[in-house]
Amino acid sequence: MTTTILRPMLIGTAILALIACNKESESSEKASASDNAAIGTSSSTAAASTNPVASAESAAPAAIAHNASVVTVDAKGTMTTIRKGTNGWTCMPDSPATPGPDPMCFDQNAGQWVQAWLAHKPPPANVVGLMYMLEGGTDASNTDPYATKPTAQNDWVKTGPHIMIVGSKDILAGHPSGQKPDTSVPYVMWAGTPYAHLMVPVHS
Repeated sequence: MTTTILRPMLIGTAILALIACNKESESSEKASASDNAAIGTSSSTAAASTNPVASAESAAPAAIAHNASVVTVDAKGTMTTIRKGTNGWTCMPDSPATPGPDPMCFDQNAGQWVQAWLAHKPPPANVVGLMYMLEGGTDASNTDPYATKPTAQNDWVKTGPHIMIVGSKDILAGHPSGQKPDTSVPYVMWAGTPYAHLMVPVHS
């Protein structure tokens, strides 16, 4: 990827991060969900089971989430659409199988990456996508894309509200990628795998 292509993408990322910071102005219900996530409760999991659309929409700014498709994913990685969107974005509610709240929204390019990850297939080359996880995420492993639960050996990591840039090897250069990254700054998750991507924290 050339510098000419990367520059506008990085500028766009910065703009999106600023937009995400405005999430503080949303409803007290979302603020409460975020507070609960910070103290390690399972409010987002409860929301996913009772209202998957509300859980899915909590992942991104309302301007995106309200018009996005909403899908659920079963244990085999099969997606089921429960609401058809109109803006090319897709949102998924929190998964009760993961150790913390992790609803997400992604654009069409990132959707190809997600489908490849779920299917254990190589993601498409040079297809850069953007994902929102404004409720944060608690991943079972920072090094194993398919770990199902945190252990003392698999580099469990928790990140607050963030966006993800997937599909670009070039954009990962210069960012930390260790087993125990500082999640308050941009870092590489799943480094050394086909699903390595940049995690960009969003600070309010």
